[in-house]
Amino acid sequence: MTRALVLRAPGINCDRETAHACRLVGFETELVHINHLLRAPERLLAFDFLVIPGGFSYGDDLGAGTLLAKNLTVHFGQQLHQFIDEGRPVLGICNGFQVLVRAGLLPGQIVDSPNIADTKTSTQVCSLTDNASAQFECRWIRLAIHQSSCIFTRDEGQVIELPVAHGEGRFVMVNSQSLARLRSNGQIPLVYTELESMAIRNRDDIDRAIPYPNNPNGSSGNIAGICNVRGNVLGLMPHPERYVNALQHPQHRGRENGEGDGLLIFKNAFEYARQQERIVL
Repeated sequence: MTRALVLRAPGINCDRETAHACRLVGFETELVHINHLLRAPERLLAFDFLVIPGGFSYGDDLGAGTLLAKNLTVHFGQQLHQFIDEGRPVLGICNGFQVLVRAGLLPGQIVDSPNIADTKTSTQVCSLTDNASAQFECRWIRLAIHQSSCIFTRDEGQVIELPVAHGEGRFVMVNSQSLARLRSNGQIPLVYTELESMAIRNRDDIDRAIPYPNNPNGSSGNIAGICNVRGNVLGLMPHPERYVNALQHPQHRGRENGEGDGLLIFKNAFEYARQQERIVL
């Protein structure tokens, strides 16, 4: 049995859609409130996949995700680091992405190190701040899948569609060197793009600056999502759980089998988690 834990906390409002997406791909899925997990932190290690869904955790609208990130790191940081170090997948969506960044789990260790899986000594080199438009952005956008170490994105070279809904999703780095390091480490699996075709023909199409509204928040390097070096931790601003079926698209557009593009993220997580189970056995 491959088990997923979808974390619940005050203000999170995408937990049920996220749990539904996990179940669609085969996970035995449980919605667990953070208060229950705080009473028994070791319970986390009974699961194969952790998802921190979107919403407004603890009512944050400035520095979103800060309180939830503190709860994670202070009360069950040891179990969380063990979960990640053992190679189990972790996904943070929108507010959940902000939580992973605030907790220092993303981008993780991006300096040159003999232990590239080390997540305990990372230095904060990035943040998520107010959208450049200074307003809440809620619409469909296109994303290009980059070559990366990310286990969640294995349709490299493809363009997918997902909805965004955030006011504080602009990804920024402390300097251009850190951004370059993310690129060279293969930690940028998803970028905003204006391409309409389902295949990336020219590398320049995904490296050049993408203007608003195709880049909905003004993120550096057009970044929509990043992963750790190992690739088992992903944070992204768009909502894959809101597009798992073609009927959820405004034009009822989807893949040939009627699936929405967002289901790709969860299917890859499930296949990876099953492989990890076999390795352990």
